[in-house]
Amino acid sequence: MYPTIDFLFLSEEDMIKAGVKDMPACIEAMEEVVKCLNTGDYVMGGENHNSHGSQVSFPVTSPFPNMPKDEGDDRRFMAMPAYIGGPFDLMGMKWYGSNMANKALGLPRSILTVMLNDKSTGAPLCLMSANLLSAYRTGAIPGVGAKYLAPKGAKICGICGPGVMGKTSLAALVATCPELDTLKVKGRGAKFLEAFVAYVKETYPQFKTVQAVETVEELVRDSDVLSFANTGGTDPSKYPFVKGEWIKPGALLIGLSAFDMDDNFLAKKCTMVVDNMGLYEAWEEEFPYPSFGANNIIGSKFTDMAHDGKIKKSEIIDLGDIIYGKKPGRTSEDQIFVYSVGGMPVEDVAWGKICYEKAKELGLGTSLRLWDKPDMC
Repeated sequence: MYPTIDFLFLSEEDMIKAGVKDMPACIEAMEEVVKCLNTGDYVMGGENHNSHGSQVSFPVTSPFPNMPKDEGDDRRFMAMPAYIGGPFDLMGMKWYGSNMANKALGLPRSILTVMLNDKSTGAPLCLMSANLLSAYRTGAIPGVGAKYLAPKGAKICGICGPGVMGKTSLAALVATCPELDTLKVKGRGAKFLEAFVAYVKETYPQFKTVQAVETVEELVRDSDVLSFANTGGTDPSKYPFVKGEWIKPGALLIGLSAFDMDDNFLAKKCTMVVDNMGLYEAWEEEFPYPSFGANNIIGSKFTDMAHDGKIKKSEIIDLGDIIYGKKPGRTSEDQIFVYSVGGMPVEDVAWGKICYEKAKELGLGTSLRLWDKPDMC
């Protein structure tokens, strides 16, 4: 009862018990998120209400000895606030710091938390460990796309990047493409590839063949569904490049991270789909043309192509329009889809809400007191 405020803290162990790794349930939740995005029942940061978040990056050099320095890709802090409506109706924010040097300490590259707040008072409801939450919601959005865009009877899957996002996007593809029986995976280090192959063989016995490949061409050829979950950066010349001649007719290519394709092939031979068009328009403002590279998500290449007159902006399809039947999805067995996944804090808040409610039901977590009554009011 106000003015006393208590809130729940959920550790990673609590989150696991609350079902954060339940991929089918997460895919179902993310489909509801995509519907909210399509109808406009959400608000994210920035004046355009579509900002991915606010990022703090560091200089390469600094006269201040204690200031962090840019030590390479993924060195940043980021705050990602959002309200999501529909069945979720909640405000929250994901907050994290990221540093590739964490790996040497036995830590994830990014360490994430999510705070859920009462939408009216702003009072904290729950502070939760969010590494798994973020990983699973990120993987689940490709699952929503695969549900509507993957070729019927898909059997061969390709994963570029044998890391966390590779694992969760694979989990989503397995959940939505149950006939998958062959997996190809490409990575940059033998250690990670071997660990990923062992993980797949133990976790998904339906895969009769699990093969590590050396080239993007080997990965792409004959694959029905592909997930690019590799690390990115800001230099498109270093992104995995997919030639149109390698792509199997009917294939679905999912861009969770950086990969590139020929503009002409994209424009003439592919159907381009994004998870939320408003996000890519916001990125156009935040990363002035050319956006692709400054932002390594292939949907920014789509908007660059529209800027150049290579396609009409209307040719970029919002996934929600397909779900609601406003635009057609797959119309032929040979139709190639390229689906861009940007990642948004509305997804964290939505999946966080479901895990929070489950945690309360199961009596999980630690109750923390903000105050008995505010000292100043």
